[in-house]
Amino acid sequence: MYVATAQVTIHLFESYSLKDKRQVTRSVLARLREKFAVSAAEVGALEEWNLARLGLACVSGEAQHAQEVIERAVRYIEQSRPDVEITDDTRDVITLE
Repeated sequence: MYVATAQVTIHLFESYSLKDKRQVTRSVLARLREKFAVSAAEVGALEEWNLARLGLACVSGEAQHAQEVIERAVRYIEQSRPDVEITDDTRDVITLE
């Protein structure tokens, strides 16, 4: 079993409060879960109104497949949300037996 993970930090240009931030992050996370069947959550920068750190994970029987799903999910954030910029992106694939 393989688990591909990503930790993505995004800068929210149109966010001026935590309420604005939550609206954007909830939308992004819901779309990622629906479109890519990944686990996704806000995992850091919880009290900063213009930054969000998102954690993504995909489990698969093939490492390459899990990695491709995570790559497509990160690319989707970049392409579908012109109001955010990815400022940091860390990815990893873990092998579990």
